[in-house]
Amino acid sequence: MEKTRETPQHIAIIMDGNGRWAKQRGLPRLAGHRAGADSVREVMKACLELNVKYLTLYAFSSENWNRPEKEVTALMSLLEQFLANKLDDLVRLKVRLRAIGQVDRLPNSTREKIAEIEQATQHHQAMTLVLALSYGGREDIINAAKQLAEDALRGEILPSAFDAELFASKLHTAGMPDPDLLIRTSGEMRVSNFLLWQISYTEMVIVKKFWPEFREGDLFAAVDEYRKRHRRFGSL
Repeated sequence: MEKTRETPQHIAIIMDGNGRWAKQRGLPRLAGHRAGADSVREVMKACLELNVKYLTLYAFSSENWNRPEKEVTALMSLLEQFLANKLDDLVRLKVRLRAIGQVDRLPNSTREKIAEIEQATQHHQAMTLVLALSYGGREDIINAAKQLAEDALRGEILPSAFDAELFASKLHTAGMPDPDLLIRTSGEMRVSNFLLWQISYTEMVIVKKFWPEFREGDLFAAVDEYRKRHRRFGSL
């Protein structure tokens, strides 16, 4: 099989290292999260230039609720500010916003802002920006299994009809292609409960830079690395 020269249709990113970036500079952790917003803007710009159709960002995991209450509250406030500031850009650039995860756990004001932007951008087709919020891969799989079990108990489907396609239709990412490329910043070598079902055959690129340092050129470099890979999907 020849090396792929195609641009990934779907890029997913584990945005790691905000706190460590801030600590190195003697700043509070929240300063790292604020700085990370600049990286989101850079990556969105780069993905649009490359004609990437889906960009999924691991913005807040289900495990992040275990952080100190003060930090969680500050992160929710920062998320609302980010969404408010990005609405004009998303409309101008024709980017659709989609949130996945246990969104019902978010504060009311945050959910309302997300719903407002999802409604305003629902017909945009340049790219879909997916924010994984209160998201966990295991929770996603368990929730899908529960839905299928409930459908079977109601007699709507037979267990023998279960297959990968049907299962995927019950996940938070239903209707989206699986990621072609997964990028993780800060040099950590783990997937941290992110899109566990969806990344079965995803190519991974680990970047040593902390997320607030990640820029357009780093995204281009990761895509260039992806294009050098042989994607066999289990075949020869």
